[in-house]
Amino acid sequence: MITQSFKNKVVFIMGATGTGKSRLSIDLATNFPAEIINSDKIQIYRGLNIVTNKITNLECQEVPHHLLGEFDPDSDFTARDFCHHALIAIEKIVRFGHIPIIVGGSNSFIEALVEDPDFKFRSQYDCCFIWLDVSLPILHSFVSKRVDQMVDAGIVDEVRELFTPEVDYTRGIRRAIGVREMDRYFRVEPEIDNETKEMLLGVAIEEIKANTRKLVHTQLTKIHRLRDKLGWPLHRIDATCVFEKGGQEANHAWEELVAKPSLEVVNEFLKENKNGVVAVKNISSAFVNQRLNGLKVLN
Repeated sequence: MITQSFKNKVVFIMGATGTGKSRLSIDLATNFPAEIINSDKIQIYRGLNIVTNKITNLECQEVPHHLLGEFDPDSDFTARDFCHHALIAIEKIVRFGHIPIIVGGSNSFIEALVEDPDFKFRSQYDCCFIWLDVSLPILHSFVSKRVDQMVDAGIVDEVRELFTPEVDYTRGIRRAIGVREMDRYFRVEPEIDNETKEMLLGVAIEEIKANTRKLVHTQLTKIHRLRDKLGWPLHRIDATCVFEKGGQEANHAWEELVAKPSLEVVNEFLKENKNGVVAVKNISSAFVNQRLNGLKVLN
């Protein structure tokens, strides 16, 4: 029996860029009846899939995603815009008896949704916050290598297609790290020799790496503030060991140290509310019991 105190459940996956938030969201969404809402302020825009590191259709594994690559890349999408669209998506998801999983590195968007009294979020929803963390030296190395992989994947050509001399880097998708840093290179590219091109491109790539590392620090500072100043009950999952390994060892470490603990956290969160009443509304008990008694962990 569901009491009047029932609140629908919402899961948040937080963490700095590059920590594996998208992967974890898919692990959770393929073990529970869930849909994913993107809360990355750059990934909400259409385009620049390499620059923004959007999850691919294959990686989505047919899990429905919301607010991912849906908006005009020249629009100015604010935190309040995110709250408005996220609430619509959440309401739609829970009507189908599914669990909303909000995932992304834009903590200002998440804070606005949860804390802004205008949206009355806390009065309607119970929250589970998972913080996916990786030690800074390891993460710095990883995000730098990821920039090199983005270069190999075609980031330069992707950004070149978006470049115009009158560009405004304060709006829309052009705020993404990896766009502004190439401005000087594109402006002089037609007029310089290959050696100079290579040098300037190298400078731009190093700047992208440096700004990505700065972003990591900014994101972590905000997460610490949410935990320490606002008292958010964050479930910290340490994924450092995964990033220290490679191949199958890394996949095994992910299963044991990231996926399974996260599934257990969500399992406990979904099972009961404060009064001990089963709080997975509109989900068949058979489905829930199947998932909770035999959690499936993906590679």
